[in-house]
Amino acid sequence: MRYILPLLAFLALLSTDQHLRGQTPASENKMRIALFDVDATPSIGSAMAYQPVRRIDDLTLRSRGIVLLGADQPIVLCAVDWIGIANGGHDAFRQALAEAAGTTKDRVAVHTLHQHDAPACDFTAEQIIRELAIQGYSRFDGEFHRQVIERTAKAIAEAISKATEITHYGVGNAEVKEVASQRRIAGPDGKIRATRTSSTKDPAIRGEPEGLIDPNVSLLSFWNGEQPIAMLSYYACHPQSYYMRGVPSPDFPGIARFIRGQDRNNTLHVHFNGAGGNITAGKYNDGAEPNRMILANRLADGMRLAEQNTLRFPLDPSMVQWTKKSITLPVARHLNEEDLLQKLKSTPPKGTISFADQLAFLRRMKEGQTIDISCLSIGNARVLHMPGELFVEYQLAAKGMRQDLQVMMAAYGDYGPGYIGTEVSYAQGGYETLPTSSSVDPSVEPLLIETLEQLLVK
Repeated sequence: MRYILPLLAFLALLSTDQHLRGQTPASENKMRIALFDVDATPSIGSAMAYQPVRRIDDLTLRSRGIVLLGADQPIVLCAVDWIGIANGGHDAFRQALAEAAGTTKDRVAVHTLHQHDAPACDFTAEQIIRELAIQGYSRFDGEFHRQVIERTAKAIAEAISKATEITHYGVGNAEVKEVASQRRIAGPDGKIRATRTSSTKDPAIRGEPEGLIDPNVSLLSFWNGEQPIAMLSYYACHPQSYYMRGVPSPDFPGIARFIRGQDRNNTLHVHFNGAGGNITAGKYNDGAEPNRMILANRLADGMRLAEQNTLRFPLDPSMVQWTKKSITLPVARHLNEEDLLQKLKSTPPKGTISFADQLAFLRRMKEGQTIDISCLSIGNARVLHMPGELFVEYQLAAKGMRQDLQVMMAAYGDYGPGYIGTEVSYAQGGYETLPTSSSVDPSVEPLLIETLEQLLVK
């Protein structure tokens, strides 16, 4: 007891100190921003979503973001160059970052960019694999994931002590040309007849019209006078040019982010993937290696133009709000616990959405776990934080609800549900809505649309 009581007192003092560091006295009436950026690259031999790391390339994977200080409790926005962070892994990531920032978990948004030569994190699935003592699922080993969580949390705690005042926010949009294209190509009967994957070899499929996309990249920036401190970009597209090389890569969105970092070297650039579940670069990419830089430059050009189109506005804490809705997503009817357990024991692991992922999501929904959908309001800007591989229709619907505002969307939050299609898409067929791809029921669409309306309109 003589050791435990002083330790408890120290932890209480540390917790109090974290909260004090995370808050600005109301009398100051100023906003501040803390920036963090850490390495999230697995070492050689470590498991990634598809295969182990065989070589480290020039560009590393990053876990980076911002902490907004001065408007109620701190708000944390984090983007990670991984394929997905799901279920218990997503909870753990948010909780650690919240404690480091002196805030609550529901004011933390953690998203991945969904690069495929990258790790996948799911602590619930990890526990299931351990309980069943089955082999071949090394990608669920969470030791490295926990190191990155700890690394990110430490960086946040250190960054808050060096937070910078921000006097203005900015919003800008620009078209990104010849990057995104619709993944699902329907036939005359409305059924999906072809899938335009990230690297599409067939010239006839590449030659199909671009289809339904959101062509714009949106930019939310924070300034101290004339100096931009952080720029957050949002664009909906699968981020693959080529993959399954055993080389961790931030792929073309990460390279575009790097290019912008050289344009504005004293500014932190954070990129979020929008609702790109049914969007790829397949029309403009056959998988040839030079296309990675071509796509990166096109996206960087759009980001650069979005900055040129940016309008800046004075910022004070009264203009910043954080709202959220906690919802339980409807589980796909085909998911059955006993069936999934049997498949886990008898089927070799394959693909990035596995029976372990689906069982983890099913159990959490059965236990009454919820998924937070949140909205950051800053003046006339709204940023929505969404789960899963969301179809672009949700992003377009959100923008249509409030055409008087600058609406942006980050998807690939909690990756537990996998693909989240529209109600009609489940009857159309296609890879994205297969039982092995999507873990939610078609009734997810009205629930999500209602949630978006509540966050944006009501």
